[in-house]
Amino acid sequence: MMGSGKTTVGKIIAEVLGYSFFDSDKLVEQSVGIPSVAEIFQVHSEAFFRDNESEVLRDLSSMHRLIVATGGGAVIRPINWSYMRKGLTIWLDVPLDALARRIAAVGTASRPLLHQESGDPYAKAYAKLTALFEQRMDSYANADARVSLENIALKQGHNDVNVLTPSAIAIEALLKMESFLTEKAMVRN
Repeated sequence: MMGSGKTTVGKIIAEVLGYSFFDSDKLVEQSVGIPSVAEIFQVHSEAFFRDNESEVLRDLSSMHRLIVATGGGAVIRPINWSYMRKGLTIWLDVPLDALARRIAAVGTASRPLLHQESGDPYAKAYAKLTALFEQRMDSYANADARVSLENIALKQGHNDVNVLTPSAIAIEALLKMESFLTEKAMVRN
């Protein structure tokens, strides 16, 4: 989901593994020559953005040794799963309340799916995130590994996932990756 920390955590994982890092939203912005996803939605449409997102993911799927942070909506198109399945997919599962607090704190201007409504930033972010999650939860669950920020926080003795460092989340993601790859290797043998 938007605001889950995909880019920040992805960069850390890429650095640890010595892989290249790509943010699919940034690549779409570069390919269409418009500086933000919000502007792409405004000038063209969400469908235009999603078409370009699929093209970017197709191109990235032919590469090796990279970490890709996709947009939160990339999961809604089955074709994108065929591209993402060329590697290992990780779902950063962040409670909606925490996402809404993060997004409300920085504003919704860069979040085109949230920016249309007026009112309290937290309330509108929470309502929209809830609706998006209900639409996408089955798709997110298709990920090879799920990193639950609630579980990490509990292990560390915290009640609030927003106190977790990106490094702590990246470590958990790396452990999940290793576990998935180990299980996959055992199935092959």
